[in-house]
Amino acid sequence: MADRPQGSGVPEKGTPEYDWLYGSQSKNPPSDATQRVEAQQPRGGRPDETRVMPVARREARGSGGQPPAPARTPAPTPPPLPKKKRGRRLRLGLIPLVLILLLVYLLGVPLYHWTKIDKVDAAPSGDRPGDQPGTNYLIVGSDKADDLTDEQRKALQTGERGGTNTDTIIVLHTGSGGRTMMSIPRDTLVEVPDGGTQMINAAFASGGAPLLVQRVEALTGIHIDHYVELGFGSVINTVDAFGGVEICPKQDMKDPLARLDITKGCQEVDGQTALAYSRSRHVTALSDLDRVARQREVISAIGDEALSPWTFLNPVRYWRINDAATGAIRIDEDMNPFDLGRFALAMTGESQTCTMPNLPAPSDPNRIVADPDRAPALFNAIIDDSTVPKQACTPTGRARP
Repeated sequence: MADRPQGSGVPEKGTPEYDWLYGSQSKNPPSDATQRVEAQQPRGGRPDETRVMPVARREARGSGGQPPAPARTPAPTPPPLPKKKRGRRLRLGLIPLVLILLLVYLLGVPLYHWTKIDKVDAAPSGDRPGDQPGTNYLIVGSDKADDLTDEQRKALQTGERGGTNTDTIIVLHTGSGGRTMMSIPRDTLVEVPDGGTQMINAAFASGGAPLLVQRVEALTGIHIDHYVELGFGSVINTVDAFGGVEICPKQDMKDPLARLDITKGCQEVDGQTALAYSRSRHVTALSDLDRVARQREVISAIGDEALSPWTFLNPVRYWRINDAATGAIRIDEDMNPFDLGRFALAMTGESQTCTMPNLPAPSDPNRIVADPDRAPALFNAIIDDSTVPKQACTPTGRARP
């Protein structure tokens, strides 16, 4: 590049103020001259080496020189559950709630219907047998039909009845000796306080539940703890609520008076047929003795249906059964809901079924009396809550051949 001409504004050589620029040094520089500072060489380093100054951390500069606080490590976020697992947990959580609701329903429905049951005073006056081990229920089937529908009354050819007659008298015993269901035929002659005898079902017609309980206790010596009366409607509607029950007639049965027409063999029947089957007494040879056996057959069939799991798992069926069973039933005033529940359980399951050991009455062959030789063995087994002798427990009450 060509030298610029003098006077162009470039300092001339020899100018003291610009010795620093041209390299000449003055032994006595002016006091206001810019001083040249010799660069210090690092120990052990090269003179031309560039020194790297340490860089202050931003945290230190921002905190006034204090050392930075240790950084907090955030807790790891768990990965979301798969949709299938969340759905499974939700379903498992609902199971206890469903079970609790089912239990409340199973307990609540019977308690509600218990409040609708008619209560009667069944305690007799006068002397009674003392308390005995086990529990004895007196089951009475009455002609109470005021809960039947018009269609049912037309089919049965009956009007409204208040339950003044009975053709079913059964003592149901539960205890350590097992369950025993003993029928007392309605034609059984019993002694009356004024002298003479009368059929046992006449006590129900004239004195109701208290007099019938008194006659049964006087005849058998068995203390009756609770009284349960079942009407026509209770049998019909309960069987229909179950969807029918199975019966096994041993012969063809056609009884116009009972409105019954069925063939031999096991079959499922509705409520009206089951009632007619349990009430017919004009077809078989032993009449009322065969009838009481069929009554126990129908009661046992109802008990078998009650044990079905579907009874408890189907809320509609469960409601209908409770509603039907309590629609035409009367119980004694001392029976509470727990006693009624125990009675319902006693009606289910296996039990010995007997008819009171009997003989034709000497005064009337169409009537019967308790067999003085065999009947006490059955009565005492129930009184003592012991095992009933097989010889004393027969379907018709007659001695085994």
